[in-house]
Amino acid sequence: MRVLLTGSSGKVGRAASAALLAAGHRVTGVDVARPVFDRPEPGQAAYVQADLTDAGDAYAVVRGHDVVVHSAAIPEPTQNPPHTVFANNLLSTFNVLEAAVRLGVTRFVNISSETVPGFFFPERPALPAYVPVDEEHPVEPQDPYALSKHFGEQLMDAAVRRSDLRCTTIRPSWVQTPENYARNLGPLLADRSLTSEGIWSYIDVEDLADAVVLAVTTDLPGHEVFYIASPDNVGGRDLAAAVREHYGDRIEVRPLARPDASGISCAKAGRLLGYRPTRSWRDHLDEQGRPLR
Repeated sequence: MRVLLTGSSGKVGRAASAALLAAGHRVTGVDVARPVFDRPEPGQAAYVQADLTDAGDAYAVVRGHDVVVHSAAIPEPTQNPPHTVFANNLLSTFNVLEAAVRLGVTRFVNISSETVPGFFFPERPALPAYVPVDEEHPVEPQDPYALSKHFGEQLMDAAVRRSDLRCTTIRPSWVQTPENYARNLGPLLADRSLTSEGIWSYIDVEDLADAVVLAVTTDLPGHEVFYIASPDNVGGRDLAAAVREHYGDRIEVRPLARPDASGISCAKAGRLLGYRPTRSWRDHLDEQGRPLR
């Protein structure tokens, strides 16, 4: 299929582009980064520079594609002014989605965030009501990033009500690449007293890219939301024991698929998308958080 991939220069976009090309799709990448005018590398996706907060740019790049994968966003709320984060993320999503509806795109894959429930960047303390967190968990965002992602998911709901477009939203856990496993997850292994907002959950970027490919090709109707996380947690903790140790009875522990389960469940993605992640922090780090290579 002809796939438009927004945010193609980002961490998620680069991996998704490679996975989509490997699956045989024709990919056009879009981002705000300047293009390179040299001869493209063999097998490289086409690229168009565009500002998706501009409706004209959005319509221009969406035209002619079967599927849109929308990963373009300011990826968290702390390094830009709040209004910039919210306006950029929400308006770009609206523009690309509106263009997809009007131009006859068949499927829209929306990259949302694990932060949507509201306990990742809160100004007032917040914890998940239960673990593993799943798609039924209450949504109570506080910060401009999580709000923009939450409203983006509501835009998907509205789009399927008013058109034949089918939408899939992916909420990735903390995305790791071979280059940043040690930097991000190493401290959680070296000091097991440390906690994380996602209750020690994470996802390898290549496993996330595999989920994107599945979302592009699924025939699910309407709009479905999926968490994407590795099945294990950082450090292979006994999740129930670790939650009791660090949070007491403030977080309910629901039945676990395995003792070292992730704090976020991807069971729904397994059932409806056939998603089976295969990578682990153990491929990159030892038990003390030191790089294996």
